[in-house]
Amino acid sequence: MGIEPTKYNLLNTINSPEDLRQLQPEQLPEVCRELREDIIQEVSRNPGHFAASLGTVELTVALHYVLNTPYDRIVWDVGHQAYGHKILTGRRDNFCTNRKLGGIRPFPSPQESEYDTFACGHASNSISAALGMAVAAAHKGETSRHVVAVIGDGSMSGGLAFEGLNNASSTPNNLLIILNDNDMAIDRSVGGMKQYLFNLTTSNRYNQLRFKTSRLLFKLGILNEERRKALIRFANSLKSIAAQQQNIFEGMNIRYFGPIDGHDVKNLARVLRDIKDLQGPKILHLHTVKGKGFAPAEKDPGTWHAPGRFNPETGERYVTDDSQLPPLFQDVFGETLVELAQRNPRIVGVTPAMLAGCSMNKLKDVMPDRTFDVGIAEGHAATFSGGMAKEGLQPFCNIYSTFMQRAYDNVIHDIALLRLPVVLCLDRAGLVGEDGPTHHGVFDLAYFRPIPNLSIASPMNEHELRRLMYTAQLPDKGTFVIRYPRGRGVMTDWHCPLEEIPIGKGRKLKDGTDVALISIGPIGNLAARAIEQAEKEKGLSIAHYDLRFLKPLDEEMLHEIGQKFRRIVTVEDGVRKGGMGSAVLEFMADNRYTPQVSRIGVPDTFVEHGPVQELYHLCGMDETEIIKQLEQID
Repeated sequence: MGIEPTKYNLLNTINSPEDLRQLQPEQLPEVCRELREDIIQEVSRNPGHFAASLGTVELTVALHYVLNTPYDRIVWDVGHQAYGHKILTGRRDNFCTNRKLGGIRPFPSPQESEYDTFACGHASNSISAALGMAVAAAHKGETSRHVVAVIGDGSMSGGLAFEGLNNASSTPNNLLIILNDNDMAIDRSVGGMKQYLFNLTTSNRYNQLRFKTSRLLFKLGILNEERRKALIRFANSLKSIAAQQQNIFEGMNIRYFGPIDGHDVKNLARVLRDIKDLQGPKILHLHTVKGKGFAPAEKDPGTWHAPGRFNPETGERYVTDDSQLPPLFQDVFGETLVELAQRNPRIVGVTPAMLAGCSMNKLKDVMPDRTFDVGIAEGHAATFSGGMAKEGLQPFCNIYSTFMQRAYDNVIHDIALLRLPVVLCLDRAGLVGEDGPTHHGVFDLAYFRPIPNLSIASPMNEHELRRLMYTAQLPDKGTFVIRYPRGRGVMTDWHCPLEEIPIGKGRKLKDGTDVALISIGPIGNLAARAIEQAEKEKGLSIAHYDLRFLKPLDEEMLHEIGQKFRRIVTVEDGVRKGGMGSAVLEFMADNRYTPQVSRIGVPDTFVEHGPVQELYHLCGMDETEIIKQLEQID
């Protein structure tokens, strides 16, 4: 039985931003209140990202109220702040399907709505994308089109954001960048002159006079582009002296406005209206509170970033008792890293803004001086780790698989080329579930396999993870990649002695005569269940091999398989093209074995969002499909 939609005085009348723009400015605070309440109600029963969207309610309303969307472009950075945007742009009735298989996508996507202007699952790309749109609009003569990039300050730590800013400062454009600064409290402006300057520089009369004067000076030949930039620099210098502060944006000749209260929707709408038509790049700095309007989220925005189901009245989170369940792979990583660091003083931990997500906070709690959270900067995390390794340290650099894609060249150029002893731990490898195609970690086996000097391994269970981590930090192991999934392992008693695993050595888990199944990583546990079922139902004799290492391959084991079996099934939680199955095919061809090989893995498509087991079924990677492939005996 469906849940009756909540009745709201204003929100129920808004089916598109055009409806919103029919309201009076005095009604906007009520729209914000109702929108915030709707987000709280929806996410409390259908879990998703929470606190970030509460913090951008007023900004979302003001943007759609002032701009002519979708003709005007809003480019969101890290789309978990855009739930209000989705609700206001015709998706409120379907928002209950958010993150569910076949439902609303977890992040804005042009494939879902014309109001979603660009992909935004990974951070720091909004300025570059929006600049491209602004330049394209000018090229096509669309002089009335506004383009706005909304970027959180966490995303500003990414190098791509600064590359975009640098280009925006030197390329003719009218881009508006909104910096959603939610890491600190809203500061009151200090001093009358500072407030006066802010009011002056954001007033429509001031800016119109400034624009008309500059246009006249251009016509008279007194002002050219170079002199205009010099005047902006001079004006920014005067402003910095009066305000007793300077910022990087003004140093790059990008006009800066703020900081202002990002929760005063009427003032925010006024400011946006006053500055949106200004010529040249500009940035509006907002102070917002992550989790605004929901007290538990305001107090603990980290926990409430994605809190799961909760009681919207009391704030009580519905947490199940998992004490009897196998641990999360990330927790096994975190506990083992502490254990190894206590033994090995060379070990340090590095992560790009994922301390709690990858459980490196466990190391930080006991060894803060050996733990480095570098912010959303994956490329820097890799090269920083390489620098430490070059001087004798042993970094464990933990980056989610999907985000490691952003550091590909850094791994090649700054780590693998010199065979530096960096342990690259890829959390969230494989299909990750409800976060969808921007977050599935399915490419790493394929994109790392061609790189020289790497050892690439994936543990089937918690014991294997611990032992691979131990092996990776031993002397002379070089660059070592360990990939493991989001979610739980299979062992409640997961502690084990830390023992070395020979590099490039797989395991025969079960003997057989009819067909060989080769798996890598935790999906091997699912394959083992499929083998058991297939043998019971069809009377087959199936051998199971855990390859364990994609690089170097266990050639002795593969020779055994090639000589003994006419049928091979490979199973991996990664893309079929170029992955483990491809490596097995190449080995068999290179050594003139001619078995029939069936490869099970992620097909050549971007997989949508939904529960992992449903995605396995969608991709032909579940037990049923494995059994079907095992039964296809010549």
